Amino acid sequence: MLFNSFLFLFVFLPIVLLGFYGLGPKVNLSVIIRWLFLCSLFFYGWWKPLYLILIGLSIVFNFFISKEVAKGKKPFLVVGITFNLLILFFYKYADFLIYNVNVISDTSVSYLYWALPLGISFYTFQQIAYLVDSYKGIVARTNFFSYGLFVSFFPQLIAGPIVHHKEVMPQIRNPLLTQINYQNLSRGFFILMMGLAKKIVLADTFGIIANNGYANIELLGSQEAWITSLAYSLQLYFDFSGYSSMAIGLGLLLNIQLPQNFNSPYRSATIQEFWRNWHITLSRFLRDYIYIPLGGNKVSSGRTNMNLMVTFLLGGIWHGAGWTFIIWGFLHGVALVIHRYWKNSGFEIPKIPSILITFLFVNITWVFFRAENLEDATGLLDAMFYFSKTATSDFYLVSNLYNSPIWAAGVLLLFFPNDMQLGNQIKPTFKYGLMTVLLFVLNLIFLNSIVQNDFLYFDF
Repeated sequence: MLFNSFLFLFVFLPIVLLGFYGLGPKVNLSVIIRWLFLCSLFFYGWWKPLYLILIGLSIVFNFFISKEVAKGKKPFLVVGITFNLLILFFYKYADFLIYNVNVISDTSVSYLYWALPLGISFYTFQQIAYLVDSYKGIVARTNFFSYGLFVSFFPQLIAGPIVHHKEVMPQIRNPLLTQINYQNLSRGFFILMMGLAKKIVLADTFGIIANNGYANIELLGSQEAWITSLAYSLQLYFDFSGYSSMAIGLGLLLNIQLPQNFNSPYRSATIQEFWRNWHITLSRFLRDYIYIPLGGNKVSSGRTNMNLMVTFLLGGIWHGAGWTFIIWGFLHGVALVIHRYWKNSGFEIPKIPSILITFLFVNITWVFFRAENLEDATGLLDAMFYFSKTATSDFYLVSNLYNSPIWAAGVLLLFFPNDMQLGNQIKPTFKYGLMTVLLFVLNLIFLNSIVQNDFLYFDF
């Protein structure tokens, strides 16, 4: 079930809210937790009911093994982490391993062709973090349904943000959870509408250009190749940040504050700042559960550089099973190592050139992130930097300029306060209510006139 669908917005969500606020004053909080848990499982199962078994087994296994891990039993921690990583490996990486074995050994081992369960990378990381913190003794006791809701909470289940137990668990157990909070309702609906607009108005419009370009790489000239790469950079940002905004807005409608996941990353002046503003919750996980345990920056300079490289190689692999993702992670690791040396040199570049250089690097590396394979990635990069190359005479990357106002709006929005900053200003007044209604009408127009497209991070 997609957030950007009439079924979700006009059937599923109203039923969830009706049960949440309608039952809230009349029943115990535990009933509301069960209600949200069941709604979240229904939401997940709508895509493919069979995978309810997988997420169900994952929740049950991790909940009960966490009880033993919390007693300081390290073998149970090892078993728990291994179980989670093996499930993720078989569904996400097994065919990639088979492919490489076949290439290296010149064999023809059959592929598994297992469909990637939605959200498996996200809920796997959440539960690994929960197990590690249980071993450290910093996890509060909870019951099965609260834990199940923490893992499966439908606003963030499919594509994040990657939530931490200390952020969500106390809110789930709040006795005032179902009390009507008009500030949360007004902020939540506004941020939800902003996120939806970023997806269906901006991301999907830029996606038309990006998809056309990547489908016809061999026909592109240098100009078209650059436009393709830039269109994808904007598509990815508005798509993924749009999903995160919708998740945060939905959480607020249920009086649960989810963590911010984007903070205008394309305005970052360094690659380090970019990773503090892009997919913030993934960066936090990589820092807290990989980079710091490896020693972080509390070790020698060479070891710190190695820690950065390992962390971002794993970050690349987390995104997908392919050499393009590994190269993407490697390039960002190298950039962060270079940034460390540059920072220590004391030499500074003015802010605007720094922002442009950082964005240029990010835009180029997104080519590996988007391309289907290395051949496509190198083909597009070759076209981008072969400046005298022109497009095939009968190929048009952009067939008309009808969407030019949307393109201009998307670019301009990069320089204005983001939706989270705007959302923090929202109050339950007529002025802000009118703004939200106008956004709602705009979204209705686009929902009624376009083909519904999946969010890009569903693939990860």
